[in-house]
Amino acid sequence: MSAPILSLESIGVQRGEGWLFRSLDLFIGERDRLALVGRNGAGKSTLLSVIAGQLELDEGRRVVRPRARVVLLEQDPPVERFPTLRDFALSQGDQPQPPEPHEVAKVAEELGVDLDRPAATASGGEKRRAAIARALALDPDILLLDEPTNHLDLAAIAWLEGRLRQFSGAFVVISHDRMFLSRLTRSTLWLDRGMVRRADVGFGGFEAWQEKAEEEEAKAAERLDAKLKLELHWLQRGVTARRRRNQGRLRKLQEMRAQRRAMTGPQGVANLSLNESEQKSKTVIDAQNVTIAFGERTILKNLNLKIQKGDRIGIVGPNGVGKTTLLKLLTGELEPTEGEIRIAKTLDRVVVDQARRLLEPGKSVRDILADGGDWIEVNGSKKHVAGYLKEFLFDPGLVDAKIETLSGGEQSRILLAREFARPSNLLVLDEPTNDLDLETLDLLQEIISEYQGTVLLVSHDRDFLDRTVTMVIGLDGSGKADIVVGGYSDWEAKRQPEASNVRSISDAKKSAAPAPAAPKKQTKLSYKDQRELDNLPAEIEQLGTKIQELEATLADPELYTKNPDKFAKFSADLEATRNKLAEREERWLELEELAESLSS
Repeated sequence: MSAPILSLESIGVQRGEGWLFRSLDLFIGERDRLALVGRNGAGKSTLLSVIAGQLELDEGRRVVRPRARVVLLEQDPPVERFPTLRDFALSQGDQPQPPEPHEVAKVAEELGVDLDRPAATASGGEKRRAAIARALALDPDILLLDEPTNHLDLAAIAWLEGRLRQFSGAFVVISHDRMFLSRLTRSTLWLDRGMVRRADVGFGGFEAWQEKAEEEEAKAAERLDAKLKLELHWLQRGVTARRRRNQGRLRKLQEMRAQRRAMTGPQGVANLSLNESEQKSKTVIDAQNVTIAFGERTILKNLNLKIQKGDRIGIVGPNGVGKTTLLKLLTGELEPTEGEIRIAKTLDRVVVDQARRLLEPGKSVRDILADGGDWIEVNGSKKHVAGYLKEFLFDPGLVDAKIETLSGGEQSRILLAREFARPSNLLVLDEPTNDLDLETLDLLQEIISEYQGTVLLVSHDRDFLDRTVTMVIGLDGSGKADIVVGGYSDWEAKRQPEASNVRSISDAKKSAAPAPAAPKKQTKLSYKDQRELDNLPAEIEQLGTKIQELEATLADPELYTKNPDKFAKFSADLEATRNKLAEREERWLELEELAESLSS
């Protein structure tokens, strides 16, 4: 076993009068691919700052291999301090030397970002791309990534995934993007109540490992007092709810997609809920031959779309193609240049946008939720504000905390709590997943799953779209809207193929291939597909059993020290088996959905 590149030994960091971490140990080895997970406010970003050497320790020590480069890609890099994106990307910061200009230019070209853009007028996506160019050009031994996919569009996320697969160093990543984490990571660091537990499984297998660990902890807690048991139950409620609802929600979503597919045809367990007002009209939004242009630029051309009550519409596409413009058109905030949009008069909408404009600085959580009082009305009944906070996984003691003292993710949760108390039958979400932790994402999925109204959702989170929407509208900047019934994976499968020699986002924009010919309509599952569908449940069960056996073997803390070759072999087997299980589960869902749609 080679020496780690970096280690933290019995470190402690104080926050206010208490400790955020204490007696925390961590190591990062060569080519580690680590997911760092934990609740908002647990200290994930702070821990990355400690690893990067940007935060002074109150206890313990940080040990780094001589001449090793550790680079942090911050969640909010200080781009505005510089005249242009290029000035920022070439800055030395806390590094011994600045990045090489030609390396910065190379990555920036692949990402499609103009480094001569003034920093003050650059979009969030442009700033993020410039920060990625700087971080990669520094050629770090350890790359620390704090929500790297925030503000990136789908093409940039796919590019970053490919680049990190080829990365020769180690990386630690914080992200709410499940697909991103599952595809890239091999081990997981779980930050929980000031401790870090390491699971030598990638994020794709982490939740099963986490559930087992929590079950063991719960058994131990039974021997302690009732107060500790209640605290542990509260901390676990988001995870427990996720276990119960996943498969049922997927089946429900498949049914809704099949029903919606049949409608379009040739013509084209968390205690959370939204206060849904009555909606009488089945068709809630009807767009007929809609075109919108700004000057000579056409955003949408000849859009025809009927949105029914209960539809969950996902809007995807590169940054700047008009996703938010489409939202505003469909909700009546903008008038079309041509065509007509008819909106049901009974619509009561709730809008959650990226800017968190409703969270006024200086106000407390109590002010935001209950206008300074003790009670909030939700679904026609009053709830104590402290109890309502629990439903959004907050410590009730935060009721009088100032908004500016909360993390970005906690502020997003407060905004969700405020808006979801209002009566509505149209939910409009513009990039709602930014800054949310994974358990809050589960709660948001729960809300959308149970919501009886209509949902319009802009997101670059592929897994979130797959779990929530019944229809995807894809925009490409040409004015065309590509409408596909299903989730993100369905939309992606039906996109026109990219040229095999595409090497960058800029190349992709120049190499669109002709659209594939429409497949012949199926009337039933083929014999081969039906046989595969019949055999898949047993195959999936066998793969799950194998994963459990491998995880149990790898859980032995002495295996790595005694037999590193055997450990490496089992780790590789585990990763391959997980990938196979994910592929087989996706195939099962695909065949089930196809069978349901054909039978309807």
